[in-house]
Amino acid sequence: MTTDASFFNLILESYRKETLNKVIFSQPKNKKDTEVLKVCCRLCAHRGQKLLAAEYTLSGDTVAQRNLRGEDEIGAVLPDLIRAFGQVNLLTALGDAELRTNKSGARVALGAEKLARKLAGREPTDGDGAAFARLDPLEKEKKRMLSGAEDFLIRLGVSDKNGRVHDKKQGKFRQINRFLEYLDELYPQLPAEGTLTVYDLCCGKRYLSFAVYYYLTARRGREVQMQGVDLKRDVILFCEGEARALGYTGLHFSVGDIRKADLAAAPDLVLSLHACDTATDLVLDTAATLGAKVILSTPCCHRYLNGKVRAESLAFVTVYPQIANKLCEALTDGLRLLRLKAAGYDVSATELVDPEDTPKNTLLRAVKRRDRDEDAAKEYEKTLAFLLGENAHTYMKDI
Repeated sequence: MTTDASFFNLILESYRKETLNKVIFSQPKNKKDTEVLKVCCRLCAHRGQKLLAAEYTLSGDTVAQRNLRGEDEIGAVLPDLIRAFGQVNLLTALGDAELRTNKSGARVALGAEKLARKLAGREPTDGDGAAFARLDPLEKEKKRMLSGAEDFLIRLGVSDKNGRVHDKKQGKFRQINRFLEYLDELYPQLPAEGTLTVYDLCCGKRYLSFAVYYYLTARRGREVQMQGVDLKRDVILFCEGEARALGYTGLHFSVGDIRKADLAAAPDLVLSLHACDTATDLVLDTAATLGAKVILSTPCCHRYLNGKVRAESLAFVTVYPQIANKLCEALTDGLRLLRLKAAGYDVSATELVDPEDTPKNTLLRAVKRRDRDEDAAKEYEKTLAFLLGENAHTYMKDI
């Protein structure tokens, strides 16, 4: 058994016996070919089950989270991480171990044999013999951006008059908080001074507009001019009334097609939560055309590409509608990110919330860095040709 495989088994055994505190992967071997700079996994409890909560530190001062549930998911992810990083530190309640790559390129495990003996009960533990790590709640280290007692949450029916979040709104509350956490991470990418211009395009049921406006004004103390746009007149009229009632003087809503809306000012931030199907593409293209500094978008359904893929090498998937739908979902979001990259954005995709709260939980993030990326533009055209063949030139032309 290789040193890498032995170290993975040590991690897995620590997980099984709940002695694991953290596993830290650092010093990526191929820095030029990866955006992942570091990964930290900690043992947590969530809804009665233990899991490894993995936090990925990415280039561009961003992070992404992934929860690994059960040994199958751990076995599918951790061995690849071990191979990809030059140093792995395992911290447990029984002691620590380290896997590192020495100057000659050989893998060396330090403290692994001693820890393995303790896990197997062949060597006494230190101190009082406590063998269990604390299974902290998954969200213990996170202080929520919102408490539930904010006026806008009460007025919009997320919380009761005492600030208690309604049971049926818990998932929505977690979703709003997580979105604000991501915005908080990207806040340094926004202008440090002056009035912030924000657009919430296809704003729909309003929660996010109010939450972002509250965060930027109440938490960050900024002057904000924010506009929400949607086709649903009744929703927009309601939102406008609520904004006035709350005294949110910089938050306004308008009815209309975002392609025809009066969006003259170049936005600092463009948001979109669950814009349906190609509406997400309209949002992203509009944001990129306007030169938005930061874009945060959570797509909804992905129907447009279904039935259009012509790549013969993917026929073993596309012949089955059920799994073809899942493939097209990934392809659609991949194309969206590549299109933004071509427009000069640094891009990433991450999980917004737990899939148990909503299956629509992918968050696309983009930060403007340059005017245009010609290499990414060529890759985008090449990818379209691969997927759609002679119909590549028609992609998204009909929306």
